[in-house]
Amino acid sequence: MALGASLICTAACAPTSPMDKAIELTRNHQEDDAIKLLRADLDKHPEDLKARRLLIRVLAETGDLAEAKLEIDDLSRRMPADDPTPNIELGHAYELAHKFEEALAAYDEAAKIAPNSPAGPHEGGMRAAHWGEAEAAEPRLAEAVRRGQKDAETFHALGLVRVHTGDLDGAEEAYRAGLASDPEAIENWLGLATVAVVRGDGALALTAYDALLAKRPNYAAASLGRAWALGKLGRKNDAKKELDHALELGAPKKNVDRQRVALDAE
Repeated sequence: MALGASLICTAACAPTSPMDKAIELTRNHQEDDAIKLLRADLDKHPEDLKARRLLIRVLAETGDLAEAKLEIDDLSRRMPADDPTPNIELGHAYELAHKFEEALAAYDEAAKIAPNSPAGPHEGGMRAAHWGEAEAAEPRLAEAVRRGQKDAETFHALGLVRVHTGDLDGAEEAYRAGLASDPEAIENWLGLATVAVVRGDGALALTAYDALLAKRPNYAAASLGRAWALGKLGRKNDAKKELDHALELGAPKKNVDRQRVALDAE
């Protein structure tokens, strides 16, 4: 019994690391305490790069960009010259300070420093996409893919910015690559459906919405889209049945009624 209690205490009473404590402090909006804790830990363990990166983020979060830059310089001295991490951290620091042009320049510098790594262009592209800057995001995300970034999320982001720039063929290519990377990534099926609707391509839309509904049978928006695709293909009776189903799933009645009117007008 005593051994069992000892084992439980070993698991539950294990000392919390300075990193964990600092993260908890930031969650409780005690950033000054987190900074003190991380600096004390780095005095003892200056090569703890994870702790230094966290310190950079917390300093930037508090608006102390000057101190964050000093820590980035220290981080850079402790890493290989071709490692993009310090510049990526600089980009994050600029973002937290709402200096978005400087952030993008830092990510671009990371891309130059490590020309074979997708990290710099990927970070810049994803952040630009998040800011709604499709034209800035597209070449960076395309470069990240060229360098080997092959995850479904990146392909989805690339497809989305291409839709916004009017490159529907490129968007379809990106979404299909995303599905090849991860067939379960439904956001890429949704992307293909979007491309199909913009083109007025009922066949592609039906394929995409069928795939979405196979994975999420109660997805009302996909059922509504499927009804549109069926109507586009001239299958009016099937489309009306699908509209009934979409309504049952919770699709807004005004949207269902609008599609019914459009079907009857054709």
